[in-house]
Amino acid sequence: MKRVHENIKEQAISVKDLRRGRIELLACRLNLLTGTDKVLMTMYIRHGNSIRQIARIRGVSETSVARRIRAVSKRLTEGPYIECLRNRDKLTSRQLAIAKDYYLMGLSMRQIAQKRCWSYYHVRDALSEIQSIVNEPERRTG
Repeated sequence: MKRVHENIKEQAISVKDLRRGRIELLACRLNLLTGTDKVLMTMYIRHGNSIRQIARIRGVSETSVARRIRAVSKRLTEGPYIECLRNRDKLTSRQLAIAKDYYLMGLSMRQIAQKRCWSYYHVRDALSEIQSIVNEPERRTG
């Protein structure tokens, strides 16, 4: 068992361990990202750049960088795409690609259709089916 200094509460240690675990999870999921989101999160998580340093490099405000990091972190840890990954056995590879583009990359249905050379209606129907599969556990427990 860890030896804990008497001035440090057990709760503080558990919070620190929880944060460390979340950072490790984010680091493992960085390969899901592309483009500026991947560069931003790599600088922040792997290279340890501060929000201020990243803001100076990108030429934007610190608030903008902090919001972007928070949004990307949320998408990587608790977003709908993570639910899709948990239910990947029920989804086709095409549906997973659409889910990644829509939920993780933030592309619109029209952008996905153009990128994948599919019709808008095919993308819309696939997203509808994805949402019904992903939301299925909620209906059973709710």
